[in-house]
Amino acid sequence: MGNLMGHVLPGLGFFLIGLWHLLNQVKLHASHPKTYFSLPWFPSPRIKYLELYVIMAGTLVSISMELFVGPARHTPFDPDGTIPFNHLRNLEHAGISATILLYAVFTLVLDRASPPAKHGLTHFVGAVAFGQELLLFHLHSTDHMGVEGQYHWLLQLAIFVSFSATILGIPFPSSFLTSLARSFGIMLQGGWMAAMGILLWTPGLIPKGCFINNEDGHHIVRCRTVEAMERAKSLANIQFSWYVNAVTILVLSIYLVCVRKAEEDYERLSKECDEDQKELIQRNVEAQINPYEKHAKTSNY
Repeated sequence: MGNLMGHVLPGLGFFLIGLWHLLNQVKLHASHPKTYFSLPWFPSPRIKYLELYVIMAGTLVSISMELFVGPARHTPFDPDGTIPFNHLRNLEHAGISATILLYAVFTLVLDRASPPAKHGLTHFVGAVAFGQELLLFHLHSTDHMGVEGQYHWLLQLAIFVSFSATILGIPFPSSFLTSLARSFGIMLQGGWMAAMGILLWTPGLIPKGCFINNEDGHHIVRCRTVEAMERAKSLANIQFSWYVNAVTILVLSIYLVCVRKAEEDYERLSKECDEDQKELIQRNVEAQINPYEKHAKTSNY
């Protein structure tokens, strides 16, 4: 994960899943505002468990890259069986992917077994996954004092939103705002993770006074002066602020568009029902009149 593609691809995956949840949650709430019940995941039209299968495949690829492809000698361990310092972050990243994999697997098992507490347990497993992710990023072996550490600290804020909203989904399954916040948090952390990969590992985007340094096989952003480092951290804060605003605008725009479409569909269905009802009434009236008309014509003849 400690490179451009290692952040962009997982980040894009998080963002798309968060967007998928948002669209479905908004559509569900707009269609049934009074009987709304939040769902932790959504079946696909053709392949029911497609969302969970994608998560499983993505996490398995991530674990393989971190443990067997990325490290030197294609193993995270030294010949004596110990873990070298420069491979600790590989195990940390693999641990994050493993707990998300467990979430997808248990979610599928719970849905098929369908126990009475299926809904709450699925949210619980999701909260465990986000909690593990938050813990491992908070205790990350990456330098927390540098520019990369600032980006990771801001990422933890987005993960905390997802974690908190998932926890609240257990006692408040009918709260649309809780589900909206969870989708928002997943999109937020995904997009920011992708932004980290682009901003920290693209030489042309490195802040002024800083540079990419190769340290034990990992590329780390270092700054030549304290002023340059503080400036780079401030830029990260500003970028995160702008990004939060952008995601907020996107989420609310999607909500307003979906609600408006639901209202238009409701009005269209109401008009169709009214027209059908009028046509039915007209037929009933004609059915009552016709016998008298026929009787009158017969009498005149």
